[in-house]
Amino acid sequence: MKYNQLGKTGVLVSELCLGTMTFGGKGYWQAIGQLPQEEVNELIKTSIDQGINFIDTANAYSEGLSETMLGKSLSDLGINRQQIVIATKVRLRMGPGANQIGLSQLHIADSVNDSLERLNLSHIDLLYIHGVDFLTPLEETMRGLEDVVRSGKVRYIGVSNHPAWMVAKANGIADKMGWTKFIASQNYYSIAGRELEREILPMTTSEGISVMPWSPLAGGFLSGKYTRNNEIAGDSRRDSFDFPPVNKTKAYDIIDVMAEVGKKHDVSVARIALAWLLHKKSVTSVIIGAKRKEQLLDNIAATEVQLSDEEMQKLDTVSGLSPEYPGWMLERQMQNRFPS
Repeated sequence: MKYNQLGKTGVLVSELCLGTMTFGGKGYWQAIGQLPQEEVNELIKTSIDQGINFIDTANAYSEGLSETMLGKSLSDLGINRQQIVIATKVRLRMGPGANQIGLSQLHIADSVNDSLERLNLSHIDLLYIHGVDFLTPLEETMRGLEDVVRSGKVRYIGVSNHPAWMVAKANGIADKMGWTKFIASQNYYSIAGRELEREILPMTTSEGISVMPWSPLAGGFLSGKYTRNNEIAGDSRRDSFDFPPVNKTKAYDIIDVMAEVGKKHDVSVARIALAWLLHKKSVTSVIIGAKRKEQLLDNIAATEVQLSDEEMQKLDTVSGLSPEYPGWMLERQMQNRFPS
């Protein structure tokens, strides 16, 4: 297991991060996972034993139950708090009240207090804002985040599912006011979904912001269970919860190449999909979720797959994005930048 720098901080996080969306299975989240406490404990112990020191949850996962189960597991297993980095999120609806949603100072403060109680922790290492709230001014959101950082309840802040311009603007506000800046961006990123390479990735690279891909297997579509001849897996959440969106025609071409590469390494298609991300210098930590210990170990084994430059080129080519403005214009403008 390798460890990478979290943004421009001195904190190191494992190249794989354990996601907790499968914990609990309450309400809307039943389709993703319904793990009981005993199995949650097993996954967390396995992750830490394998070198993972980074765990990602959210207050909205299973309506708070995921955080509660994570907190109980840390206690049950007697895990040293200083050995792990805990991330959670704020933004989604947490109750019927008009203000139990969004990114107002009010909701941020309430949500952080509630998360700490569920997690049974004194502080959150990394707090993401879990999506955009166009109703609340960015200035108010950044002040609300600064308040919870200054209170000692949160150490660092990040964004999730935000456009590049908004992250840059928010960090500009923070810089002007002397407030805490975003150091991490959690985004959908997989070999079958590379859209963030257009605007978000150049921004995060320029600003020194860590990229944490979620759904690296495209909601299970890149698990190896789906092929042109097998469009229903029978035991995958994507059979009933078709998310995130995937261009399946193109994805099958990608899966064909991954299967070819995987055969050479004697590993699963899923490992190749994860290894491709792990070979990307722009990626800090890939978020993996699991319902079983065996599945978790198979994903962790992706850290041992060493792809050659030729294999990466084949995978990059089959999964490449079509040219889009202004990208193709910027590339064209740079062609004669140096004297011949």
